[in-house]
Amino acid sequence: MSVTTTETPVTAFMLVKTNPEWLAMTVEQRIEAFNTEIVPLVKEKTSGVRSRFYDTEFYSARVTDVWVWEADSHGAYQLLIDALRETPFWDRYFEVVDLLVGTENGYARNYGVEPVATITT
Repeated sequence: MSVTTTETPVTAFMLVKTNPEWLAMTVEQRIEAFNTEIVPLVKEKTSGVRSRFYDTEFYSARVTDVWVWEADSHGAYQLLIDALRETPFWDRYFEVVDLLVGTENGYARNYGVEPVATITT
């Protein structure tokens, strides 16, 4: 019996906190910095990644934002992190407080069952 392995999508919850350098910029300067210093390198160095960004500073003093990344594979995720580390995003504009990385409904895939923990009402 042969075993076929396929890459599973990876989801990373990147918990970040803004640094004083980022906060000292105007909103226009932040948008410009993001569009010129971060996005181009991510697009150049990666493929198969998507993101969503959530403001959380209203509810947390430890984490100001959560950046959710979805990657088609672990390799794509690793390239993403390498790319972000080459930009001022990493440690200059933001402190990466924690990375929570997983695969959606991995237990269901591993055991060949329906994903009962995913609920929609």
